Amino acid sequence: MSIADELAAAARRKAQEAAGRTKAADAERLALRDKERVADAAKTARLKELRLAKEAADASAAQEAKKVLKQAQKQIREAKRKSESES
Repeated sequence: MSIADELAAAARRKAQEAAGRTKAADAERLALRDKERVADAAKTARLKELRLAKEAADASAAQEAKKVLKQAQKQIREAKRKSESES
C-alpha cells in the first residue's frame, strides 16, 4: 500500500469513529429525552388525579353543606311556626 492509501484508510477510520461517537451521543440524548417525557407524563397524570380527587371532595363537601343548611332552615321554620302557634 502506498502512503496515500494508508492516509485515506486512516482518515476513513477516524471519520467512522467520529460518526460512531456521534450516533452514540444522539442515541443517549434521545433516550434521556424519552425518559424525561415519561417522567413528565407520569407527573401530569398524578397531578390530574390529585386535582380530580380534590374536586370530587369539594363537590361532596358542598353537597353536605347544602343538606346541613336545608336542615337548619327547616328547623328554624318549625321553631318559628311552633312559637307562633303558642302565642
